[in-house]
Amino acid sequence: MENVVVEGNRIFTVIPENFDSRSVYGEKITTKNHLKLRAWSPYRSKLAAAILRGIDMDIKSDYQILYLGAAAGTTVSHLSDIVYRGMIYAVEISPFPLRKLLDVCRMRKNIVPIMEDANHPERYLHLVPKVNFLYQDIAQRNQIDIFIRNCEMYLMDSGVGIIMVKSRSIDTTAEPEKVYGRVIDRIEREGYRIRDMKKLDPYAKDHACIVIERG
Repeated sequence: MENVVVEGNRIFTVIPENFDSRSVYGEKITTKNHLKLRAWSPYRSKLAAAILRGIDMDIKSDYQILYLGAAAGTTVSHLSDIVYRGMIYAVEISPFPLRKLLDVCRMRKNIVPIMEDANHPERYLHLVPKVNFLYQDIAQRNQIDIFIRNCEMYLMDSGVGIIMVKSRSIDTTAEPEKVYGRVIDRIEREGYRIRDMKKLDPYAKDHACIVIERG
């Protein structure tokens, strides 16, 4: 994956040449081989955790990405380094983290902030095109419904989706493995192919990353 550097259990994104090279949210910036590297904590970003766990996926530099549950923009900012020739449509409903996300967007011109409810993907149809890559990190009981609904509306044929599943948000009593199995069954019933699945321990307890393909 371009602009991602992994060194043992550490991970960084490379700041593109024409991007603001300041720290975005307080992360450490280092220089190595004339490249500016941003430290990417797997304890703060489930995508960083998934990459360190060896998840099977690739994100191209020109991808169009729909990001559901953007929060304050920590992971979004690192994706901005990776898709430096593309665009990220970052959906967040909560006003407080959205204010921080807007600060990130002022530094990164390839992020479009959208204050909207991901339960209603039709509400941002006028803003978001078909995308190569759909990423969701929403800790709600109906998170799989939200994911499928948005994939149906926005994910291109042969596109890739990632859902970060928080098992305790779906079912507080079931074992996480059973919850992951139910999520996978539902995705397959909807006609998507499971490309990979990795549990995110020790970085995120009772979480799994599931990668799907459309078509």
